[in-house]
Amino acid sequence: MIEWRLNAPRWVQIAEVLKARIADGTYPVDSPLPSEHQLVQEFGVARGTARKVLVRLREEGVAYSVRGLGTFVAPAKIEG
Repeated sequence: MIEWRLNAPRWVQIAEVLKARIADGTYPVDSPLPSEHQLVQEFGVARGTARKVLVRLREEGVAYSVRGLGTFVAPAKIEG
């Protein structure tokens, strides 16, 4: 279980955990990320909070969704 910080919203903290897992290879490129339901179960948050995590990861380009299949780890963006 995560130890919540008081200075950041829970959805931000969960997004940080998922990004760290992506960085360490727990979730490789094109692998599925946990569903909203799985995030609710793992972190003990509301479904809306879990949804916000996945929306934020998509907005940041860290993840992409396939309708009916779920949310997946996006390939790293090459900047330059």
